[in-house]
Amino acid sequence: MLLGYLNGIRYPTYDGPITDVDSNDIICNGGPNPLVTPYSQTVIDVPAGATVQAEWHHVLQPNGYNAADSADPVDPGHLGPTIAYLAKVPDATQTDVTGLGWFKIQEDGFDGTTWGVTRMYNAKGLHTIKIPSCIPPGNYFLRAEMIALHGASSYPGAQFYMECAQINITGGGSVQPSTVSFPGAYHGTDPGIKINIYYPAVTNYTIPGPAVFTCPGSSGSTTTTKTSSTTSKA
Repeated sequence: MLLGYLNGIRYPTYDGPITDVDSNDIICNGGPNPLVTPYSQTVIDVPAGATVQAEWHHVLQPNGYNAADSADPVDPGHLGPTIAYLAKVPDATQTDVTGLGWFKIQEDGFDGTTWGVTRMYNAKGLHTIKIPSCIPPGNYFLRAEMIALHGASSYPGAQFYMECAQINITGGGSVQPSTVSFPGAYHGTDPGIKINIYYPAVTNYTIPGPAVFTCPGSSGSTTTTKTSSTTSKA
């Protein structure tokens, strides 16, 4: 189900990074990259167990992937992981994003050869995220993120790019995942945040944040329905 660019997404006016993991800007962007207001009033219906795709681009543009821009969806030198979180909320159009409980539902780091951001780049900006089938229905924020580690040998240096989508999960179950807070889930000394990815050569990368939540007894083979949302990054 294609809903159109930026519908149900909180997105910035500028494509710069967040570098302070202790700032509230690490939640859904903002601060040095002011969010466009008023926020969208669209809430995207997503069936539990479905697959959604966040779509990243170098700049805000209405026509999707721009083959003429070598930095679309992101500069290919911005190596690092892609990650996604959910936070349950009373109302996905609420203004406040602080004080929420977040749980990780996707991560793609380094497999010894290729970084998650590179796989997203090769997919022309598509970041595929599976929604757990067992979580309660209702409104959630979906936080899609990529981390660029090309300057991460000291802190602050890692570049965090994220946006939050406003979704309503239908169906589902009753499992309550353990949660973390933003800020709080990341620390400047985390080995996945302060790291030299060039020397010595990375052989094992620890993605920051908690483990990915999985439903009890999940086999990972659930049939999914695709919903596409779009966001923009540098």
